[in-house]
Amino acid sequence: MAEPGRPVRSQGVAGTWPVGRAAPAGGLVPAGFGAWPSIVETLRSWANAEAGAGRLLPWLPVAFGCGIALYFAADHEPVLWVAAVTAVALTIGAVLLRRSRLFGPAIMIAAVAAGFAVATWKTARIAHTVLAKPLYSVSLSGFVETRDIRERTDRFVLRVTAMEAQRSDVRLERVRLSVRKGTAPEVGSFVQLKARLMPPLSPVRPGSYDFSRDMFFQGIGASGFVMGAITASVPPDAGGLRLRYAAFMQGLRDAIDARIRATLDGDNRAIATALLTGRRDAITTPVNDAMFISGLGHVLSISGYHMAVVAGVVFFAVRALLALIPGLAVGFAIKKWSAAAALVAAAFYLLLSGAEVATQRSFFMTAVVLIAVMVDRRAITFRTLAVAALIVLAVAPEALVHPSFQMSFAATLGLVALVQVGMPNLFASPDHSATARIAMWGGREIAMLFLASLIAGLATTPYAAFHFHRVTPFGVLANLGAMPVVSALVMPAGLLGLLAAPFGLDGVFWWLMGIGIDWMVAVSRWVASLPGAVGRIPAFGIAPLVAASLGIILMGLLRTPLRWSGALVLLASIAWGLSARQPDVLIAGDGQSIAVRGRDGQLHLIRTSKDAFLLKEWLAADADSRNATNAALSDGVSCDELGCVTPLADGRLVALALRVDALADDCSRAALVVTARPAPPDCAAMVVDRQRLTAQGALALTQRGDGFAVQAVRARGTSRPWSPAVAGEGDFDTSLAPKTAAPRSKDATPSEADLQAED
Repeated sequence: MAEPGRPVRSQGVAGTWPVGRAAPAGGLVPAGFGAWPSIVETLRSWANAEAGAGRLLPWLPVAFGCGIALYFAADHEPVLWVAAVTAVALTIGAVLLRRSRLFGPAIMIAAVAAGFAVATWKTARIAHTVLAKPLYSVSLSGFVETRDIRERTDRFVLRVTAMEAQRSDVRLERVRLSVRKGTAPEVGSFVQLKARLMPPLSPVRPGSYDFSRDMFFQGIGASGFVMGAITASVPPDAGGLRLRYAAFMQGLRDAIDARIRATLDGDNRAIATALLTGRRDAITTPVNDAMFISGLGHVLSISGYHMAVVAGVVFFAVRALLALIPGLAVGFAIKKWSAAAALVAAAFYLLLSGAEVATQRSFFMTAVVLIAVMVDRRAITFRTLAVAALIVLAVAPEALVHPSFQMSFAATLGLVALVQVGMPNLFASPDHSATARIAMWGGREIAMLFLASLIAGLATTPYAAFHFHRVTPFGVLANLGAMPVVSALVMPAGLLGLLAAPFGLDGVFWWLMGIGIDWMVAVSRWVASLPGAVGRIPAFGIAPLVAASLGIILMGLLRTPLRWSGALVLLASIAWGLSARQPDVLIAGDGQSIAVRGRDGQLHLIRTSKDAFLLKEWLAADADSRNATNAALSDGVSCDELGCVTPLADGRLVALALRVDALADDCSRAALVVTARPAPPDCAAMVVDRQRLTAQGALALTQRGDGFAVQAVRARGTSRPWSPAVAGEGDFDTSLAPKTAAPRSKDATPSEADLQAED
């Protein structure tokens, strides 16, 4: 007889053993096998919860953005009508399946197609000519549309009405020109000038940021500098309403800058102007570097934070003033009136700051939140974030590949998740006494500021590492020290200064703004000086960044424990990115600069041109702390008037041939020869010559055995409107291999024609 409380046995088998417990010795069921049904059922319940009503909307901008990403990953320009018809057909199909279980996948696929089509349409709508080769002494006339004041030079965008260049019939719509500081013409003026024009700056190495793409979407077809004087003349027409608006807004910015200049000077004036008008190029390099190293660089670029502060200050100020009138406070929706006033203030701030893509994104996000308040909806939700993202991507699909968009929405996603999920769980308390509430309020504000800085910093880290090759280890410390002062003093004083300027009472507010800026700069300098403050990260490919983005999205949007799968993806992306191998040879697109990794593991530079930006980017991508002007960069490099040589880590030589008559010696002694001249066909070395550089741009070579794997800025078969393929250039392999036969069949002595061409 069984004892009380003991399992009842039937035919020698314990029928009441818990599921998943191992059977007696000799049993055939593995330990833990019985738990799988419950695990599968749990996962199915979580997946069903994630696909529940209202859960799919935040995923729409993700799918839409994937379509835009596919567009930018295409090798050549898609056919617009095919992309449009596909998107429409898939959208109609998704609508027809709206009552089916397939609706979710169908609408996501349709969103991907829609993003692809919108990006294709945007490119076709703004299509314009892009300069392919340099032009010297070009006569230009046109209207000045924008003007930037920078630390050493000024810069302006010219809308071209007439263009004359020798041996070229290229006609550009807009060009961006640099001039000596203080000589840039007024916005709206019609000028005539001569300039040297260059193609838009292509990536300085494979995988680096493509500035030519940015310039294309801004409608700019070339950049350059003015040669000689700029002559103002009578315009052939009025220039249009858009130009008059640009001139008015630029005049307003200049007037604000003049009022600030009357009280502040130096970096304080430049930062104050940047916060109010978006013009930040006049900030000196040491302060700019300290701001970014410390993690406060986001303050200098008008973003969602600035929009939120402007809208928040106006909202609470208007609401407080209206609340002083009892009749209005009781009988009218003053909260909605305040939201409307804040929306108007945010729109004015958008126009004043230049309405760039990053600022538009910030305004749309703020506008969605304020409109939600006006229609009695929750303001800070994943839905408002999704709607704002869809608006931004529909208006400016090119924003997806810009670091500002990526960092801003990653940070905002983390903050919304903190507000919606973290706050209710962290600060839920049954104690509601007055003393406890006061104590909790202070602790809550400090904790929220710390958590907001931490989460925003962590969310933006992958993008800062990818685009800028650095992270900010002490970013939380800098933000805790500076952001309360910026929010409570600097920005409110700036807004009050704008309001008081027409009455001539603005000086005290600029003075207060300067005090806050002094504190912010002091904090940034102190944090930047801490040991380990500069977190350098070697360059890595786009794939780890995509994986990191997926991990952040999963952690932010999923509500069930499935969200922790995002943490696993994020950790895998970090390991993936940190394991990326750095190239052994970097070659500039013009063939005038080479970086070769030597036995010490560092890059040794062969340079014949003074391109500080290129060297700075190369060193940053290699996590190299040396300055671009450091003489030690050329250690181990031997040069003469014919060229330069330096050894690889294995001792083989890399040669840069500057003249044709250097090729004979270089081809026989070096393993790799780089030349901006045509190389002889019987050269025994591996060769990168003018034809390849013209077709593919900058190259990164990684050793594979005795040869090299080649990564190019313009891969084989790639041609986009902002980086068109060069007509008539040959096709090139993705590798370089040593030649099996080295003997020459032809005389390598340069011909007289070659020497004359060299001279």
